[in-house]
Amino acid sequence: MERTLVLLKPDAVHRSLVGKIIARFEEKGLQLVGLQMRRFGRDLLERHYAEHAGKPFYESLVRYMSSAPAVALCLEGRNAIEVTRGLMGKTDGAKSAPGTIRGDFGNSFSNNLVHGSDGPEAAAREIPLFFGGEGELLDWEPCQRPWVYNLEEEG
Repeated sequence: MERTLVLLKPDAVHRSLVGKIIARFEEKGLQLVGLQMRRFGRDLLERHYAEHAGKPFYESLVRYMSSAPAVALCLEGRNAIEVTRGLMGKTDGAKSAPGTIRGDFGNSFSNNLVHGSDGPEAAAREIPLFFGGEGELLDWEPCQRPWVYNLEEEG
């Protein structure tokens, strides 16, 4: 099982889409192992977006992400990163396919509702930034897992 970080950005919170977005991930069979809503501080966001430091959009991104509450999720599942990114859709909501989160709810490149780790290395770096305290991530086996995956065949 793989874990990934998903952030529901301030526009998702302001537009009351948190429940609908989380439902998409859960309905796909991804397991919620961490969840928190808060206003993330500038220090945390600067560390999270460090790879973009110096780019023209960096300052506005950090300012936007710290402007209002957001929700951090840690999701677990088989190929969780790939599955999550497929559910999110392309970065630009206006160009994202219907049926994806951004395609159904978004129409912007910048205010694009969600962030998801783009690979295993990113997930390994990002998850501890948002879920670094003891007990913030839970290890548990949902009763529906055998109905989501055939673990004998799919590993």
